[in-house]
Amino acid sequence: MDSDLSAAKPRRDSAATRGRLLVAATDEFAARGIAGARVDRIASAARANKRLIYDYFTDKDGLFDAVMDAITGQVTDAVPIDATDLPGYSGRLFDYILDHPKVQRLVAWARLEGRHGPTARGKSTQYYRLRLAAIEAAQQDGHITTRLTPAQNLMLIESLSVGWLETTPVFLAASDHDAAEHHHPQPLPGNAGSLNQARAVIIDSVRRLIT
Repeated sequence: MDSDLSAAKPRRDSAATRGRLLVAATDEFAARGIAGARVDRIASAARANKRLIYDYFTDKDGLFDAVMDAITGQVTDAVPIDATDLPGYSGRLFDYILDHPKVQRLVAWARLEGRHGPTARGKSTQYYRLRLAAIEAAQQDGHITTRLTPAQNLMLIESLSVGWLETTPVFLAASDHDAAEHHHPQPLPGNAGSLNQARAVIIDSVRRLIT
């Protein structure tokens, strides 16, 4: 009995340490990307031996993949895809990304450093395939147009929902936007009005896309 308890405690300790490493790595990768992240800082923030990063995750890339797996799982659980209501799904996904800016930064870093999408290692691929399967089933049931492939539908919908917040400031800066000068009394990104408008545009665009 004592041996069973002693075996259980190391497993619990291992799971707790791994969890702390993932939390610390999430912060580090979100702030600095893969190239800029340092395993020393991650280990220190997690109060863990740096060697454990290599024991649990093989290398820094493996740790990033584990972070993306965890983040993708959290998003999937919080915003499960409803292929019979993709406009609603796009709005809920937009809301989640808005409320969780680290997710947006991690997705941006992953794309910049070529570590995201169906070619990435880990469970992210499984989550991607599950969403594809849901859209394919909805197409077969006649809920969604078959004009686009499941992958094209998913890419467009999630690019709109996730990418809007990232690209809007870039476009504004490039165009030297000035609402007063150009007589466009539209609220700027960052306030509730513009975010509600963005959400409405995304939902309407997805509705038009799938019908």
